Amino acid sequence: MPASRFLIRTKAVVRGVDAAGEAEVIEDGAILVADGRIEAVGPAADLVAAHPELTVEGGERLVAIPGLVNSHHHSGLTPLMMGVPFAPLELWLPQFRGMRSVGHRLDTLYSAIEMLESGTTTVQHIQGGVSGPEEDWHATVDPVVEAYREIGMRVSWSFMLRDRNQLTYEDDDAFLARLPDEVAAHFRPQIEAALAPIGRHMAFFEDAAARWAERDPERVSLQLAPANLHWCTDGALTAIFDTARKTGAKVHMHLIETERQEIFARRRTGRSAIGHLAHLGCLGPNVTFGHGIWASGADLDLLAEHQCQVCHNASSGLRLSSGIAPVTEMKKRGIRVALGIDQSNIDDDRDMLTEMRLAWALHRQAGLFNDRLKPAEVLQMASEHGAATTGFDGRIGRLDPGLAADVVLIDWAEIARPIIDPRTSLVDALILRSRKGAVRTVYVGGARVVEDGKVVTIDRDAVFAEIEARLSAPMSPAEEKAQAMVARLMPHLEAWFRAYPDAGSYRPYRYNAVAEG
Repeated sequence: MPASRFLIRTKAVVRGVDAAGEAEVIEDGAILVADGRIEAVGPAADLVAAHPELTVEGGERLVAIPGLVNSHHHSGLTPLMMGVPFAPLELWLPQFRGMRSVGHRLDTLYSAIEMLESGTTTVQHIQGGVSGPEEDWHATVDPVVEAYREIGMRVSWSFMLRDRNQLTYEDDDAFLARLPDEVAAHFRPQIEAALAPIGRHMAFFEDAAARWAERDPERVSLQLAPANLHWCTDGALTAIFDTARKTGAKVHMHLIETERQEIFARRRTGRSAIGHLAHLGCLGPNVTFGHGIWASGADLDLLAEHQCQVCHNASSGLRLSSGIAPVTEMKKRGIRVALGIDQSNIDDDRDMLTEMRLAWALHRQAGLFNDRLKPAEVLQMASEHGAATTGFDGRIGRLDPGLAADVVLIDWAEIARPIIDPRTSLVDALILRSRKGAVRTVYVGGARVVEDGKVVTIDRDAVFAEIEARLSAPMSPAEEKAQAMVARLMPHLEAWFRAYPDAGSYRPYRYNAVAEG
C-alpha cells in the first residue's frame, strides 16, 4: 500500500502561473504530499531536513508541473483510426454513424492511457448523447465514468443535447424526405431516438449528477452540454440553462466552430450566435464555449462582460478546416481560455504537450511588438484554466498547499539533451521541447498512476490487445449495413451543402471574423 505521506524531490517545481503570466518556479524544490493533498511546497533541502522519516520519491533531474487538463474531449479510438478521413466538420461528423464500436470501457481506456502518459490527469468528456429507452441512459454515463476511475483520472462528464438539425442546417424531416426510402428508413430511427423531450433529459441529468456527487465527489463532476446553437431550439437552451442555475452545474457548449454555424445564427435569429445566447440569458461565469472560432470583437466583449470561458481546440480547428480562434483577442479582454484536444490532436493522439506547443505557435501573429502568448500562459491554459472549466476549480490546476496532489514529473535530461543554455527559461524549454516520452511519473490525488512513462493502474497491453482483437474480427451484418448506408448518405449531404445558401465565404485565415469586428 503506498505511503499516505511522502516527499517528491525535483530539479524544479513549477507551482503555477502568476497574474502577470510568469511561471512560479522553485528551483531544487520538493512537494510534501499527505493523504492525497499537497501539504507543503518549498526548497528540497528544507523539506527533507524537516521530515527525515518520510520516503523521498522523484529525483533531482525531474521537473514537477501541475497535472494537465484536457478541457474538451469526446471519445477514445480516433475517427482516422476507424476509417473516417478528415473533412470539414459538417461532412465529417455524419460519417461517425458508420464507425465500429469496442464498447464504452475499452474506448475510454484507450484515450485515457494516451492522456495520462502525456501528463493529463483530468478530462472534460463530452459524450455524443443519450438515446433509446430511458432505463438504458445510465448505461451511457456509468461505464465511461467507471473507466476513468479505474485508470485513476478525474473526469467531468457531459452528454450533448440536440433537438433539431442533426444532419444539416435544416429540419431533419425535410432532409430525410428527399433521401432514397431505404436510406431515410435507416437514419430516421437514429434521429428520433435522440429526441426525447428536453424535460426528461434534464431529469436524467439531475439524477445522474446527484448519484455521482454521492459516489465520488472528489474525482467525478457532471456538466450540461447543449450541443450547439444550430442543434438546439431556444426552448431547449432555456431549459438547459435553467437547470444549470437550479443545480449549480457548469455548462460546456460547442459554439461557432465553423463559419456556417455563425451565418446560421445571423440568418435565423438576426444576431450573432453569442449575441443570441446573451438575449436568451445564457451567458455567465459557469459557461464554457468550446471552439469560439468565428467570434467577432463584439462577441468577445460580451463574453468578457459575462465572465464566460472559452476552450481553445487548436488542432481541431486546423484538421477540420474550421479556422483559428482569436485567442490573443480573448486574452486582451481578460477572457479565461482553457485548452482542449477535441477528438485528437495534430498527431492523432492525446498528447497535451504537443497541443500546448501548437497553441503557442499558432498565435504568434506577424508584427514586431504583438502581445503573444507566453509558454507559461499556455501551461496555465492547460492546467489552472482547465480546472476552472471542468468543475474542479480551487481543487487542482496548481501545486499549492491544500490542493490535490495531481503532479506530473518530466525528465529534464530528455528536454535538455545535449544542452540548455542557463539564459533559457526553464518553463520555456519545458513547454517548447517536452514530448510525452519525457513524462516519467504521474500522480493523481497522491496516487502513482504512471511509472517510467507507462500507466500502471490497468493492464495497458491487454486493453490494446482486446481492442485489436475486436476490430480485427469480421464485421457483423449490422456494421456492414451501417457503413453502406453512410456511403449512400454522403453524396446527398455533399449536394445539400453545395446548394446551401448560407455556405459562407472564405476570409483571411489567421484572423477569421474578428479582423472585421
